[in-house]
Amino acid sequence: MAVVVSIDAGTTGVRSFALNENGEQVALSYKEFRQHYPRPGWVEHDAAEIWGSVQSTLAELMSVLNEPVAAVGITNQRETIVAWSRISNEPLCNAIVWQDLRTSDRCDQLLDAGKSDQIRKTTGLVINPYFSGTKIEWLIKNHSVEVSPDLAFGTIDSWLIWKLSGGSTHATDVTNASRTLLYDINQACWSQELCELFGVPASSLPEIRPSSGRLAMTADTTALGAGVPISGVAGDQQSALFGQACLEPGMTKNTYGTGSFVLMNVGTTCPDPVEGLLTTVAWDLGAGPVFALEGSVFVTGAAIQWLRDGLGVIGDASEISHLAQSAVTTGGVFFVPAFAGLGSPWWDPRARGTIIGITGGTGRAELALAVVEAMAFQTRDVVEAMTQAGGMPISEMRVDGGAAVMDLLLQIQADQLGVPVARPIITETTARGAAMLAGLAEGIWTDTQEISATWRLDQAFEPRDNRSESDAVHQDWLRAVARSRNWAI
Repeated sequence: MAVVVSIDAGTTGVRSFALNENGEQVALSYKEFRQHYPRPGWVEHDAAEIWGSVQSTLAELMSVLNEPVAAVGITNQRETIVAWSRISNEPLCNAIVWQDLRTSDRCDQLLDAGKSDQIRKTTGLVINPYFSGTKIEWLIKNHSVEVSPDLAFGTIDSWLIWKLSGGSTHATDVTNASRTLLYDINQACWSQELCELFGVPASSLPEIRPSSGRLAMTADTTALGAGVPISGVAGDQQSALFGQACLEPGMTKNTYGTGSFVLMNVGTTCPDPVEGLLTTVAWDLGAGPVFALEGSVFVTGAAIQWLRDGLGVIGDASEISHLAQSAVTTGGVFFVPAFAGLGSPWWDPRARGTIIGITGGTGRAELALAVVEAMAFQTRDVVEAMTQAGGMPISEMRVDGGAAVMDLLLQIQADQLGVPVARPIITETTARGAAMLAGLAEGIWTDTQEISATWRLDQAFEPRDNRSESDAVHQDWLRAVARSRNWAI
């Protein structure tokens, strides 16, 4: 039985994952890489280290696999930008990560210049340092890279396709392109006007391909060996939507990772811009794009890491659930994790983290519970914006990501949303989605119905009959959010 290998290059580490024809995980390897913070608000990665992590996890995976690899899929942190040399095949500088805020002032300039409507209508996105366009502009203007025929820009997927193919293919897929601020979501191509606005040479950008379909073949320099088709690519959140089998309009998922990302499938018609939300390409299987509404929450799992590494409240991330559950309530404590500003639906890069309501009775358990509750509150804010704007109320929320193992979180989430929260047996749905896209292209699965049939429920969390209580605590949360906003002026 052949397997499909998926490379999930996330924000803090690389996961390589093998899936069989039944949609079952057969092998997994993971390796963290370093985060670089050269200045306050700056976040960088070493793209060469990311590639090394890919090679080492693939080597570990191949050492335990007895089946042939039919295809490889790639999913990745999306807006992070890599610049590299086509000649040396090496990065020209550190990658600028999606969390990076160094272009906040430039974004303010663009807003003041009245560019918001143009960018919103063209890309489906908002002007925010989160996205790739101003990051590329910064690298060029600050002389971190020199514009020449040798220069290549790309998101992490493009960098990995380049390395896996031995430098033969400079490509990306439509989902990653749609996160750059340079892609015309209506015309399905790089926008000449926006490339000119940001001073980005179009020749340095990758070719845009469908999310499912053969892009390249692996070279003999890779741990996979030569001749494996690279046939599935999608940004991490779109990949998770596909991996969750949210294949019909209205189906919605949330991934609790470093941040949280709520995506709703809205079908094959590109929706009009929605206040507080993003319009993005969910995938393209070769017959044209499927679109999604997205709400991006910048900090969820990262707050747990902060409790562990920044405060020493917990020794391991797995401890938070037990600690939070030991608190009956937070005692009126609210935590707004605006470490990198606030994403959807606020889009406030100058918001900062806030803990409010502390008394002498506040301890480790109450703070831990406030962190867990903040994950659920932020998701509710996004879902309410989606349902109000799209007119498509959700009937279920499918969840995945590292924090989805916490029953406490998912019960609070169900209570806040008022709908069931469904956790699948395989919660590595980001990697699963990329594998499914690749396998679909290579005939491992024949159609999306076959893929949908592989999704299996682990547990559903039903909302409890305390709606008025849930609404009241959410109103207090909104008061805390208001206190955090526009702080870093």
